[in-house]
Amino acid sequence: MYSFSDFLQTHDHPNSIILLEGKRKVLPEDVPMLIKLGELLCREMKHATFRSGNAPGADELFAEGVSKVDPARMEVIVPYSGHRKQKSMGYDVRSLDEVSMVSEPEVTYHTRSNPGKARLVDEFIAGNSNSLTIKAAYLLRDTIKVIGTRSGITKASFAIFYDDLQNPCQGGTGHTINVCRENQVPFVNQEVWMRWLRY
Repeated sequence: MYSFSDFLQTHDHPNSIILLEGKRKVLPEDVPMLIKLGELLCREMKHATFRSGNAPGADELFAEGVSKVDPARMEVIVPYSGHRKQKSMGYDVRSLDEVSMVSEPEVTYHTRSNPGKARLVDEFIAGNSNSLTIKAAYLLRDTIKVIGTRSGITKASFAIFYDDLQNPCQGGTGHTINVCRENQVPFVNQEVWMRWLRY
C-alpha cells in the first residue's frame, strides 16, 4: 500500500503539481474526509501546488481544505472565463479561453480519444459553440489538468481522485483517470488516501 510518507517523500518538491478532483456526488459521510485531506496535504507539503477543475462536489471540497491553510497554493483550470467565479476567490485561475487549442495537438489528441466525443471536440475547436459542444470544453479542461499545455500550464505530477467505487472510471472523472494512465501520471483514489488521514 502506498503510504503517505512515501507520497510526501516522492512528490513534495518545487514545481510539483498535485491534482485533486473527483465526482460531483460525494457520500455525506465522506464530505469531511475530502476537506481534511486537502488541509492535510497543504499543511504537510511545503512546496507543491494543488490543482482542480473548480467543479461542485469533490473538487470544491478538496479545495476548501487546501484554502484553510493557504488558498494561494490552489490552482483551478476552468472551461471558460467566469466559471463558478465565486468558488475560486483567492485561487490562481487558468481558463480554457486563454489557450489556443490549435497550438495544443496533444490536448486535442487525448481528448478526442474519449469514446464518442471526437466530433464534439472537433466542432468546439472549429468555433461551433452550443449546448452540446460545451461538453467538449469540460473534457478539454480535464485533459489540460493532467498533461498541461505548451503555453505554460505545467503537467500534473500526481493525481488524487474521489471516485464512485460502485461504478468507477465514468464521466469526466473517468476521462481524467484515463488521461493519467495514458501519460504516466501516477494516481490514487480514496481506497488509498483515506488511509492517509490516520497519518
